[in-house]
Amino acid sequence: MIFATEEIHKDQYLLPNVTLGYEIYDSCTTVAGALEGTMRLLTGQTMTVPNYQCQTHSSFVAVIGESLSATSIPIARLLGLYKFPQISYSATVTTLSDKNQFPSFLRTVPSDLFQSIGISYLILHFGWKWVGLLSDSSDYGLQGINNVKEELVKAGVCIAFSETIPAMYSETKIQHISEIIQKSSANVIVIYSIDTTLYPVMEVIANNNLTGKVWVASDAWAQFYLFIKSEFLRTLQGTLGFLVRKGEMPGFKEYIYNLNPYSNLDDIFLKQFWEIVFNCNLQFLNKIEMVNKNLTKESKDCDGDETLEKMKLDFFQLDDLRTTYNVYNAVYAVAYALSDMISCKHGEGPFDNGTCASMHDFHPWQIFYYIKNIHFRNKNGEEVFFDLYGDPPALYSIINYHVTAENTFRYVNVGRFDSGAADNQKLIVDAPAIVWNEGHGKIPQSLCSESCPEGFRKAPQPGQSVCCYSCIMCAQGEISNETDSVLCMKCPKDAWPNVRQDKCIKKATEFLSYEEPLGVTLTTVSILLEMVSAAILTIFIKCHHTPVVKANNQEISYLLIFSLMLCFLCPLIFIGRPTHVTCMLRQGVFGIIFTLSLSCILAKTVVVVIAFRASKPNSNLQKYKGPRVPKMLVMFSTSVQVIICVSWLIISPPFQDENTTSVTGRIIIECNESSPVAFWCMLSYMGLLSTVSLVVAFLSRKLPDSFNEAKFITFSMLVFVSMWMSFIPAYLSTQGKFMVAVEIFAIVCSGSGLLLCVFIPKCYIILLRPEMNTRDYLMGKGAFKKGKV
Repeated sequence: MIFATEEIHKDQYLLPNVTLGYEIYDSCTTVAGALEGTMRLLTGQTMTVPNYQCQTHSSFVAVIGESLSATSIPIARLLGLYKFPQISYSATVTTLSDKNQFPSFLRTVPSDLFQSIGISYLILHFGWKWVGLLSDSSDYGLQGINNVKEELVKAGVCIAFSETIPAMYSETKIQHISEIIQKSSANVIVIYSIDTTLYPVMEVIANNNLTGKVWVASDAWAQFYLFIKSEFLRTLQGTLGFLVRKGEMPGFKEYIYNLNPYSNLDDIFLKQFWEIVFNCNLQFLNKIEMVNKNLTKESKDCDGDETLEKMKLDFFQLDDLRTTYNVYNAVYAVAYALSDMISCKHGEGPFDNGTCASMHDFHPWQIFYYIKNIHFRNKNGEEVFFDLYGDPPALYSIINYHVTAENTFRYVNVGRFDSGAADNQKLIVDAPAIVWNEGHGKIPQSLCSESCPEGFRKAPQPGQSVCCYSCIMCAQGEISNETDSVLCMKCPKDAWPNVRQDKCIKKATEFLSYEEPLGVTLTTVSILLEMVSAAILTIFIKCHHTPVVKANNQEISYLLIFSLMLCFLCPLIFIGRPTHVTCMLRQGVFGIIFTLSLSCILAKTVVVVIAFRASKPNSNLQKYKGPRVPKMLVMFSTSVQVIICVSWLIISPPFQDENTTSVTGRIIIECNESSPVAFWCMLSYMGLLSTVSLVVAFLSRKLPDSFNEAKFITFSMLVFVSMWMSFIPAYLSTQGKFMVAVEIFAIVCSGSGLLLCVFIPKCYIILLRPEMNTRDYLMGKGAFKKGKV
């Protein structure tokens, strides 16, 4: 402060022809001492008279101080009554930013609110989610740790514990705090405390040989030299501390080194300091005053050659000035305010009617106006100003405790926090430069529960913090593509989770294709049966004049073979990627063609019955003999199925559908029948025809005829009915392409059963037993057999 005052005196432009003076009071860090000094300043004399100023004209401009928040608060309450400007260089408690309570309080050190935000940024930067909190019981500690807690909770960090160091020393409480820290799974502990209060707690922790923790230190103890002792090395190694930014003051180092009591006779502080540092007696200064009690018996007289520059004291870390730099800026703030007040022109002033304050008789609130509105650049080029709450810009250095070869700590700058920077630039950390506790190169973890990997989600544990959870794999069809996911996301309909369930992959489409073995097999069988049917039809056409072909209605036989040929072509509509057209044709074409085949079978069976019954005398069935009845029967039976299928297509036609739910991880391209009722009506009608055909054929199997097909038809219908009866449960129990394969198999098997059972015996006679393919043989078949027996 004195250095800044003398430097201002030498400045010819800042305050020309103005001399700054000062009065220094030592509060001894007590509230009573702070208030007494303030009252003396306000009163203007040694005796304190509340609410009275005993000087006619006061030259008292501003109070610079106090250093501690605890003593700054009562001073600020008192000075606020008179709007008397107060500038603190070290009081950081957040409450002092409240202008309703402390209207005239300003400071050149940032509010603890910014430090709390910086601490939360640092914790989030390293991904620490489980943090312990420790503070002293002062306003600084309680308000600071509460700010930290609010910021951390807001950011999703969980608090493992929060303890307060008692104001009065308590061994029991200190042991309790040490045990909590030691037992806690939190590896990161934020400590908001002044150095002297924290020291006994840290001493117990060090004696308990507690290591592996990351201590995050607030500015009040981050550079406390008592912790340099060897017993703290293992415990505090790797500590990360926040400090207000440091600054250079050109010429200050030389000014300090040139101080000596011989040229500063009025400086009582320097005198005592000199005698303690050099352990000597300033004899010429002690003739009148009492001898310094701090001197030892062996103390000699000072010889006058002592210099501070040669002393290796931590006190003289003049390249790392922080609080000192804030004092420097505070003095200059007052000087610039006075300069602005002096340069005010009448009529352009900030007060009523454009008036200015008088240099020789101004009110406290007038000089306060100028101080709170100052904005200048100091000799370092840094901007100095106060915001709406009387706070300066917040800029912090982040230091890291490194153990040196001499078994002491070296404070290494590893980052900074600037509240005024852009969000992504507020915190800058040089992580590789950080040394962690116990020399770990890897960033320590601080979690209540291990992180849930991708593919899992967090499940809270009842009665515990949200940071304590179990990891549960995502449900089927869901993924999580980030660690510590709270919820799993469903994949789109056309996608499915991969094996790790951390991303959605496109589902494979599935349908019965011509390229796969099953499709090739069914296609081959269908074509072979189609060729067999064509061959049989060819044989029948070439041998159309033979008795075997003519027997049992030749035209119906041709129609039956032709319908079976179409049946064997039906599977080709079922195989391949379904489309809306093929889906509409599949079941309808199959149902109509198969109904035509069954109608032909039924007609052939009815022909046998009519032929036998009509041969009896006076039979009423004589009029039904001939080709007209079977043709009408085929047309009528088929027409009913045509009506069913056409109605189905008109009312609710089948369509192509992408089934994403039936088979895990696949999209089944299938035909949606749209109306299950219509589908089962079609099948039921086919079942009805086949059942009637089976019953009629079975009842007429022993009827005498020239060539009775009833036995072969009976067997073929047994194959047909049994095949379609087994089809129903098989069809309902399969999915996807196998459902299609089951239907194709039923079509092929039932069709081949009709083809082989009805026509192969005739082909056998035509091709291999031509002697049996004669009218005489057929007409005498029964007698021949009887005679042979």
